[in-house]
Amino acid sequence: MTTHDSSSIRHPRPGSSPVADPPSSAEPPLPGPPRLPVNWRVFVAAGALIVALSAWAMAAPEHADAVIGGVVAWVASRLGWFYILTAALVIVFVILVAASKQGTIKMGPDHAKPQFNLFTWTAMLFAAGIGVDLMFFSVSEPVSQYYAPPVGDGQNLEAARQAVVWTLFHYGITGWAMYALMGMAFGYFAYRFGMPLSIRSALYPLIGRRIHGVAGDAVDTAALLGTIFGVATSLGIGVVQLNFGLRYLFGVPENLAVQSALIALGVLMAVASCVSGVDKGIRRLSELNIILAVGLMLYVLITGRTAFLLDAIVMNIGDFVSRFPAMALNTFAFEAPQEWMSAWTLFFWAWWIAWAPFVGLFLARISRGRTLRQFVVGTMTVPFAFILLWISIFGNSALGIVVGGNDAFGEVAMGTPERAFYSLLAEYPGATVAASVATFTGLLFYVTSADSGALVMSNFTSRIDDPNQDGPKWLRVFWAVSTGVLTLAMLLVGGVTTLQNATLIMGLPFSVVMYLIMVGLWRALRVEALESASSATAQRSAVAGRTGRDTHWRTRLTRLGNYPGPRVAQRYVRDVATPALETLATELEGSGVSVTVERQAVPETPSLEQVCLHVDLAPERDFTYQVYPVAFPTPGFGGFRTNPDSDQYYRLEIFTATGSLGYDVLGYSPEQLINDALDCYERHLEFIRLNHQHPGSTQIGVTTSDTTDWSTDFPDTKEETR
Repeated sequence: MTTHDSSSIRHPRPGSSPVADPPSSAEPPLPGPPRLPVNWRVFVAAGALIVALSAWAMAAPEHADAVIGGVVAWVASRLGWFYILTAALVIVFVILVAASKQGTIKMGPDHAKPQFNLFTWTAMLFAAGIGVDLMFFSVSEPVSQYYAPPVGDGQNLEAARQAVVWTLFHYGITGWAMYALMGMAFGYFAYRFGMPLSIRSALYPLIGRRIHGVAGDAVDTAALLGTIFGVATSLGIGVVQLNFGLRYLFGVPENLAVQSALIALGVLMAVASCVSGVDKGIRRLSELNIILAVGLMLYVLITGRTAFLLDAIVMNIGDFVSRFPAMALNTFAFEAPQEWMSAWTLFFWAWWIAWAPFVGLFLARISRGRTLRQFVVGTMTVPFAFILLWISIFGNSALGIVVGGNDAFGEVAMGTPERAFYSLLAEYPGATVAASVATFTGLLFYVTSADSGALVMSNFTSRIDDPNQDGPKWLRVFWAVSTGVLTLAMLLVGGVTTLQNATLIMGLPFSVVMYLIMVGLWRALRVEALESASSATAQRSAVAGRTGRDTHWRTRLTRLGNYPGPRVAQRYVRDVATPALETLATELEGSGVSVTVERQAVPETPSLEQVCLHVDLAPERDFTYQVYPVAFPTPGFGGFRTNPDSDQYYRLEIFTATGSLGYDVLGYSPEQLINDALDCYERHLEFIRLNHQHPGSTQIGVTTSDTTDWSTDFPDTKEETR
């Protein structure tokens, strides 16, 4: 760390000792106990439970099937309303957040720019909506709903019309609202406040630092258990469908031995990806999956009854929009079709809940810099638009065959759903080629799901402070193998049905966590609203510095035409900003507060420095005033440039805990800079005053240092500043 040269004054926090300027050759820090990357409490608790359940299922499959079936029956009869209500409340919550003023808050600091342009981002959201289970249910569920709807007789025109709508309901915006909730929680707390990319971070507004203890471990354990059963269900569906695909193409028998071999193959490929780091290859294969999936959809649309399918798509949209509110809250209190509810709606809601941490983490990682409104709208519309087209095309194609009198096809699709997709392709010309593409696509989805699931679960069982880091490789291998073993164990018990039942059970504890996440996120957003209100109440008198009040007009004109280079910025930080903030710190310290002034090198450009004034206001949110150099391309028009030979210049912007305030202080006099810092401090105190009804709740994140590296939030200039 580089400190100022002027006075050697450091203003320590309580409990710390003054630090003098280090010598030119600073000694290395004293060794301390290493921080273990693995969260052993979560790892042991979840791992032991998974191993025990797998061993029990393999040793006593009949007993396991009976117990799981009994628990599912109890959940369906006693807690079905809870799943339905939870799903509806999540939809309402994410829409309210997006529609409110807080919807403009970014998943990152205020100045952050999106990592990906709009086209790339929507393409990645589009990819998140595709999976092997979509191939499985897009044919089997519409046919099943046609023959056995929840209420009324089947095999009529009304049942046919509602069959696809029920499928869209189960695969629709409800699940993507759950993904949006988890993605917001991950991205908001991690990228805006520098907290770990973990579910426990969302509970900080509720329980504070206890998230690092047993309470946080319990939340991560619940998330991990839901995730592994959700992933195992998808893998089990993929295995049985791939098994039939291989039989259709090559005559491979359908049995547990072949399915076990497919599981082993998928685990080996996932392990190879984790160990050798072939993420780019897997990413390219995922992109290929999208192309192949779209190709299959267009193949059925073009070679099938095109006009009928287009009519059906429009009708499905109308029916879905008009009937969705009633369907979302329909518990069938009078009809009580418990078996149907547990097999369909409750299973899907539990499955979405189980997958929410997994997919939410992915969505958050690709959405840094997006506003909450952009995130919610994109997540709930882009993937669902593709799902709607896919289910309408494949589902109505299957219904057209069944309504036309082909009951044999209907019996296959309903009785052995893993055969439904291939049976539909067999009705079209070039079926062998189409089935080959479907099998290859399904295999890739299987492998990428196993690989991504292992990565996410390794993160859940690790202590990671940097949102861009992942868990250790050996932990990814462990969870890849564990997922494969669990999938095999559940297939031994009773196939896909048992996997569905187990998911319904394991999704229950995490549904409770979802309520806690909504409350925690809402409290944090309320704090943001109060912070905005404080800025409106205590108007920013920093305009004095920017407009040059009490400054000669020639000085103002010089500043407007200035495009200073790194030396000018560095000299200002050293000779003006640091002494000015030290002077202010001395006065603040005299009023009884704990103040720190630090000057450090900018990580991306070690030749430049930043300076930060930090006021400890525990238990409320600390005050931070950071002068940070930011590089920008030099404009092409004329001006009084001080750095004419460079294609970039520097602004010294002011950063607080939530990012840049958007103005440049380079050229401020010491008096102006001190007044600007006091303006910001006054607004911060007003923010705390407005929050007096909930003392202590303004502290959202826990930082490990007084200064923050903002270089990653300026993607357009990052390369130039190196």
